[in-house]
Parts: sequence; C-alpha cells; structure tokens
Amino acid sequence: MKYKILPFLLISLFVCNVAKAQTWQMKQAPLMTKFAGDVDPDNTLPEYPRPQMERTEWMNLNGVWQFQPGTGQQEQLPNGTLSGSILVPFPVESAISGVKEHYSRLWYRRNFVVPANWDNKRILLHFGAVDYETEVYVNGVSIGKHFGGYDSFSFDITDYLTPDGTQELTVRVFDPTDESGFPRGKQTLNPEGIMYTSSTGIWQTVWMEPVAETHIQSIKLTPDIDEAVLKITVSTSSENNGIVSAKVKDGDKLVATVVGAANEEFSIPVSNQKLWSPSNPFLYDLEITLLQNNEKLDSAGSYFGMRKISTNKENGIQKLYLNNEFLFQMGPLDQGFWPDGLYTAPTEEALKFDIEMIKAFGFNMVRKHIKVEPQRWYYWADKLGLMVWQDMPSINSYTSNPQPIEQAAFKNELTQMVENHWNSPSIVMWVVFNEFQGQHNTEELVNMVKQLDPSRWVNQGSGGDWKGAGHVLDLHNYPAPVCPESSSQAIVCGEYGGIGLAVDDHKWSNDYFGYVTVPDPEKLLADYEKYIDQLTLYKTNQGLSAAVYTEITDVEIELNGLMTYDRLAKADVTRLYNANRKVIEQDIYMSHLLPNAKVEWKNWRYTIDTPPQDWYLENFDDYAWKTGLAGFGTMGTPGAVISTIWNSSDIWMRQNFELGDISSLNKENIVLNIHHDEDCDVYINGEWAATLSGWTAGYITVPVTTAAFNALKSNSQNTIAIHCKQTAGGQYIDAGISILSDNKIATSVNTIKENIKPPNFLYPNPGNNTIHFSKPLSTPASVAVFSASGQFVKIENNVNDQVDISSLNSGMYYLKVIEKGGVQSFKFFKI
Repeated sequence: MKYKILPFLLISLFVCNVAKAQTWQMKQAPLMTKFAGDVDPDNTLPEYPRPQMERTEWMNLNGVWQFQPGTGQQEQLPNGTLSGSILVPFPVESAISGVKEHYSRLWYRRNFVVPANWDNKRILLHFGAVDYETEVYVNGVSIGKHFGGYDSFSFDITDYLTPDGTQELTVRVFDPTDESGFPRGKQTLNPEGIMYTSSTGIWQTVWMEPVAETHIQSIKLTPDIDEAVLKITVSTSSENNGIVSAKVKDGDKLVATVVGAANEEFSIPVSNQKLWSPSNPFLYDLEITLLQNNEKLDSAGSYFGMRKISTNKENGIQKLYLNNEFLFQMGPLDQGFWPDGLYTAPTEEALKFDIEMIKAFGFNMVRKHIKVEPQRWYYWADKLGLMVWQDMPSINSYTSNPQPIEQAAFKNELTQMVENHWNSPSIVMWVVFNEFQGQHNTEELVNMVKQLDPSRWVNQGSGGDWKGAGHVLDLHNYPAPVCPESSSQAIVCGEYGGIGLAVDDHKWSNDYFGYVTVPDPEKLLADYEKYIDQLTLYKTNQGLSAAVYTEITDVEIELNGLMTYDRLAKADVTRLYNANRKVIEQDIYMSHLLPNAKVEWKNWRYTIDTPPQDWYLENFDDYAWKTGLAGFGTMGTPGAVISTIWNSSDIWMRQNFELGDISSLNKENIVLNIHHDEDCDVYINGEWAATLSGWTAGYITVPVTTAAFNALKSNSQNTIAIHCKQTAGGQYIDAGISILSDNKIATSVNTIKENIKPPNFLYPNPGNNTIHFSKPLSTPASVAVFSASGQFVKIENNVNDQVDISSLNSGMYYLKVIEKGGVQSFKFFKI
C-alpha cells in the first residue's frame, strides 16, 4: 500500500503539537522517585523495547494519548476526541499517568502517520503488555483482541490503514483485577498489608515497525557450554524455508558465521567460549539475516550468554549448579512496584537503577516476585550479571474472597512467560506458584514448564504446597531463615527477613508494618548479619543452595525493604555487600559438642510442674523428673523433630553430658543450636547462657554469654538446663551446643556415650496434600496407606521423603513402609 503523507519532519511536528495540546500533567503520589522529574511526555521511554530481536526501523507510540473511562461491556466505539489524556505506558492508577484513578474499563486513542520509507512494507503494531483484556481498533475497525496482563502481543495492521496520511488507533481495555480468577500478582482494588495498588491498562511500550512479507517472527537461543555451541531457531512468517545467516561477535571480533535453514534448529560453534556468570556477565552479539534467493528479506540484532544450569548431588543432597559448579545464590525479593509509576518504572535509568543497587548490595540473584517485567529489565539483568528467579503472577493472591480459578488463562500466560523470555541468560528458574496462592494442577503445570524449557530449574511452589515436582524444595519463614530437608530436590529458603525500618519523609503512609521492626539502621544491619551467619551455616553444613531476603524496597505500607519505596538506601551499603558476599563466598563449619535432635536424639529429664528455684544448678537432683526423648512439642510445629509430646504451658528440661578436651577450642565460637517456640531461658553449668523470646521455625544458632562458655568443663560432666514457655499456636523446644569454625574440626571433643537411633516421623501431621518423612528413607521404598480400620487405600512406589495424600478424605490413616531387605515400619497420620 502507498500512503499519501506529508514530509516526515512536518508530520513529527504535527504529532508532537497534537500531544502537547492535550492536557496532561503528572499527579502527586504520597512518594515520588527522583526519576519522575526526568519523564518527558514527548520522549517517553524511548528505548527499543525488545533488545534480543532488535530492528533498526521502528516508531515509538509512547506519549500523551487521549483517554476516557469506559461505561460497560456493550459500549460502542466512542466518536471524536476522548474526554481526557493519559501518558502511555503508565497504568491509569499511577501518578505519572496523569490520571491517578482506578477504572476497570478504559478507552485510549491517538493518531499516527506511517513514515514514507515504510512504503510497500507490512506494518506490525506491538504492545509490550496491557492489563488485562485488550481490543484494538485501527481507523474504527476492530482488528483483534488479546487476553493477559503480562505478555506481549502484536497485530499486522497493514490492511486496515487508509491511503490518507493520518491513521487513528483506539484501544479498549477491561481489567477486573481481584474480581476475577485471572493472574494478577500483588494487585488489588483494596490496598493493604502486602497487597498493593492495581496497575490497569497499557503499562509497557507500544510501538510499530515495518517488515517484509516474509520476515523473522521469533528467535530461540539455547547455549550448550559442554559442546561449546549455541543452538538457534529462527522462526519466520512464511512456511517457505528461507536461509538464515547468523554471525556471532565478541565486540568487533567475528567469532563465527553459520548459515542454516529457517524454522529449523541449527548450531553455531563458539570456540574459546567466555561463560556468563554474575561475576563475569559476558554477552556475545548476534546478527541474524533472513535470505531468500540471495535477497535480504529481514534482519535483527540480538545477544546471548553462554551458561549452563543444572543440579548435582553432593553428600547426598541435590545442589544448584551454574556452569557445572556450585554457586550459592543470594538475592532479594523484588516486587517491581514504583510509588509514582506502579508497574512501570519512570525511566530506563530507573529500571536499571534497581538492578545496579541489587548488585551494589552484594547479591548475585533476584527473585522477581509474581510480576513479569518488560524485556529491557531482563536486558539489564543479563548485562549487569544477576541471576533471576522468575515468578508466575499468581491468582487470588491473599484475598478473603477467592474467585474461581481461570485455569486456561493461567496455563496460557505461564506458557507465554516462558516462551517470551526464553533467551535471557539471567533467568535461571521458573517459579510456578507462590505460597499456595491460586495453586492448582501443580504436577501438570510443573511438567509442562519442564518440557517447554528443560534448560532451567522449575520451582513447584515457593513456600507453597509441595508435591515433589520440579527441582527445588522451597521453604519460607520470617524473620529468621530456615533450611528444609530433601535428598531428591535442591533445598532453598525462598523468603525470610522482613526487617522493617521506617525512614522519616520516605514512608508511603504513617500506617505501616514490617515482619519485625527495628529502630535504626544499626539494628537492621546487626539482624541482617546475624541471619547471614545462619544462612552460611545452612549452606556449609546442611546443603542449602539459595536464599531470598524480603525485600529490596519498601512497597506502599510494607516497610521491609533495604531501600525505601522512593529508592533511598536505609543502611550502609558496604556492610550489606560484605554480608552477602560472606554467604556466597565463605563457609562456616559447625561441630557438635552436644547434638540436638536433628543430629542425634537423646533422652532428657523434664517436668511440666513448677520446680524449685534452684532447678537449673549443676547439683540439682532431677531424679523424680520424667525422662523423654527430644524434641518436645506438638505435631505440626514448623521445623520440629517431635519425639515427646509437650502441650502444656511450661516445660523445664535438663541434660547431663560429658565433654572431652575443649581447652584448645575458641570458646567465643561456642553457640546454642536451638529451636524454640516460644520464650525460653537457657543455663549451662548453672550460669545463664541466653534468654530468647518469640518463636523460630527451625534450628538457629545463638551466642551464649561469656559466663556460660567459661563454665564449660573439659574432660568432665556438664549440665544444660532450659525453661520454655508457650502461649499460643504450635510449640517446641530442643537444643544442642555447637562450635563454629572456618574449617572442619574434629568432633571427638564430644564423648557422649549414649546414642539413640532417631525414629523417623511424619510432618505436617495432621497433613493436607503432601506428608513428609522427617528423614529421607535410606533407599526408595514402597509405601502403602491404610485406613484406621486396616482397609487398604493406596500404594506408592519409589518413595524417598514424601507421599501424596491429596486424594484422601479426612480421618486417621497409617503408612506401611517397606524398605530394602523387607524392613517394615508403621507411621500414623491424620488428615
């Protein structure tokens, strides 16, 4: 088609003047970032939005558009100029949009002119993302719809353009937010707590570009470092196979040129390959040309990183490997909200800034939390070197009024997320669900993602309902980190922390919260470093592969960030950097002087009746107390190793143990290895060792007082005494004494003669969908389930550490476990 147009310069001036004539003015949010002042309505987010398939000719359609709220589903296409204006691509609720109000139905409109040099080309109209349902009109004609708030989509608008120079583009949007069962992440119509203001409408760049009749539609890049090749598939708009020329460059140096068939996978050798990693995020440039009969039809620029993601077993525990080596992954939770732009960063510098700060804090990974970002965000993660755990936006997030789950929509958007962001080397993990929110069909969806992308890890549910699917077992806890157990999956702590610090003049509201709150930066740093030490112990001694701190920035009234919502660092960046590098790069070994119940179960003396005041002294006579196997508590308490039921308000416990020669040890490195729910006091040889308040969800290390470690005696009997008090919820107490060191030390200092084989138990009990063994079975076993009356219900084979009970009704059951050699045991559980 030939277009009757004015000279391009005059057209640009015409469009610019029309935009300025429309009344747009940025609104004021409770907080604004420094980047808001750089927003230019005449040059809004001008960067090419698709860095891994970049064309040189394109037109950015961001800027001031006409806007007005919709009135209903049956509303007809409005005529004439719309009633207001909005800055695209900022959500209608955002301050930068100039509207800062919520409407579930929206109309957008703008005019554009096709450049003269696009004559006889096909014209593609692209949307980065629109939330949620989109219908597009060109010159008054509906050309198509799209459903989904996080994936890009395109239309060929060529046949709808008129020969006249000016074209009209209208977009209708409907977004039900939490009034439907579609994926929405942390958006809500009623912001509070950990749910935030919704982001309705166009929120990523809108642009056009000219292409030939036969053109490149997509590029799929898969590095293989073991074979030193890049596998590439260039898909085109035509089934007629063209020829693809692919050039790989290292700066100005040509690495390889390979010619292959379009729409088929072929390989490019990458000799002397430079591997991508967070410490060396090297990217190769890629030039792709589509040819037919030696005629150039299309071309695109791209890039890639050579890296490998895998798992490998070390000491019986699966570990996460990057480039065939274990690398502990430490990162923050990043929700991707902005006080002034909501889902949309104000500028490219803002988008880049968050990743630069994550790197400045010493992290090597980030968990992108139930939001999918524009592709330029992943470009900066690729370029600056940051591994990304990519969450799928959840359904029914934290709502008291859950909607019927739109399973087809979730599955489609999950597929689109994987396919649209396949090429980013920074993305190392797909997270299918978060904390039970809208969780459904877990095994099916995990297997689908594994088949779509066998080159990355798949997380079945971060802190969610675990089905034994995927590559990782991911546990959440606040505030202290915890370490789950599994021999079949890599173990990670997908959320912990939440140390809340309010900074005056940088709060969204005076009504705010953190999971725990601290008064000043020094306390934030001290707590942060304490948790890092705990993570380092988990990594070194229990095989933890990764941890995610909540979070990189505050979001609205949630003040758990290392930065404020308007991006001010709350504490010394260098100290945070050093802490994070410690867990990534160093080891802390733990040797047990008195093992706890997770290591070696032992009998303790205990009473639930208030004892005499001298109950904690060395020479106290506890002969009349009961004897019980640690730990003590109630079934279902997180992280507990229950052997003796304790369900009263108080318990007093004593343990006599012998030590060998500890004179050469640095006593200042002696710690309690304790799991307490709730408050407790600990004494060693009659000296006060620690007072702990609140509760833990797993075993933590706690320094003891100087008097307590000085009281420990070599080659002699020692005594530990504990009082624990419970007020509500689950309860548990167990403790040991350990010593920490930079290197492994001999454990012969512990001369305890009593060695009770720890029984295996089931948790959580009562169970829900999956029930776990406290210790993995020695070899894969068969597990039969029977009702309380002895009726056979089901059998599972090759069980390692968990059994699916989702199909069972409420009631009492028992498991019959048949291990290698015919060894049998019985375990009771309740649903």
